[in-house]
Amino acid sequence: MIRLLNAFRNSRDGLIYVARHEAAFRLEIILFVVSVPVAYLLSDTTLIFLALTGSIILIMIVELLNTGIEAVCDGLSRDFMKEIKIAKDCGSAAVLLSTFLAGVIWLSVLVGKLGGVFG
Repeated sequence: MIRLLNAFRNSRDGLIYVARHEAAFRLEIILFVVSVPVAYLLSDTTLIFLALTGSIILIMIVELLNTGIEAVCDGLSRDFMKEIKIAKDCGSAAVLLSTFLAGVIWLSVLVGKLGGVFG
C-alpha cells in the first residue's frame, strides 16, 4: 500500500511540475476542461465521448513524456549534441502526431454531426 501511495505522489508531483512550468500543458488542461462538455454534447454514445476526451488526454500524456525526455536531455548536457537534438525532435514530433490524431477524431465526429443535420 505504501508503494502505491508513493507512486501516486510521484505522479501528482509530475503533473504539478508540468502544469507550473510548461505553457503547452497548461493550454492542454484548458483544452481538456473545455472539451469535456463539448464532447458530451457531440456524443451519441459513450464510445464517441471516450474517443473525443481520450484523444485530448492522449495529447497530455505525450506532452508529459516529451517533457520527461527534454528534462533528461537537459540534465545530460546543455551543449549541442546531435543525439539530444534527435531525442527532443522525436518527442516534439510525437506531440504533433497525437495532436493531429485528436484533430482527426474531433473533425470526424463534427463532420458526422453536420452530415446528420444537413444530410
